[in-house]
Amino acid sequence: MGKITKFGDEGEEVTMKETPTSHQPEAQDDVSMADAGEEGEEGDEEYEEGEGTKVRLLPGSTPTAASFEFLDENHTLGNALRYVIMKNPDVEFCAYAIPHPSEAKMNVRIQTYEGTTAVEALRKGLRDIQDLCDVVSDKFLEARKDFTDKKAAASA
Repeated sequence: MGKITKFGDEGEEVTMKETPTSHQPEAQDDVSMADAGEEGEEGDEEYEEGEGTKVRLLPGSTPTAASFEFLDENHTLGNALRYVIMKNPDVEFCAYAIPHPSEAKMNVRIQTYEGTTAVEALRKGLRDIQDLCDVVSDKFLEARKDFTDKKAAASA
């Protein structure tokens, strides 16, 4: 995975390096859609796509029903994200699609019940996937260390 850029509380870009989430700064959960740098009523985007922007809100979205476009992503993230987001009890519907195989784009549609927004559901889903990946990585590194320790003890 390459550089990931997200918008912080003040609308500034925050670049996340390829480090485990346990070493990254904590994300704030109380960011509203207006603070997230998304589109207004007329469908005009309030932020410009930068070089590192990987996700954008598609026109025609409402607070509880939104479509997002991910650049340079495919079924690997799409299916995992859909699964994790659908586990959220505040989410009514979530699906993803690859519009065309020759374009490196993936679209995700999220509909939530009143009380939460689609942006919040997406953020929670992405955090949950990060947490899951951290657990898998920790378990793998632990098992690899145990294996190499046992192998070294057997050869000694």
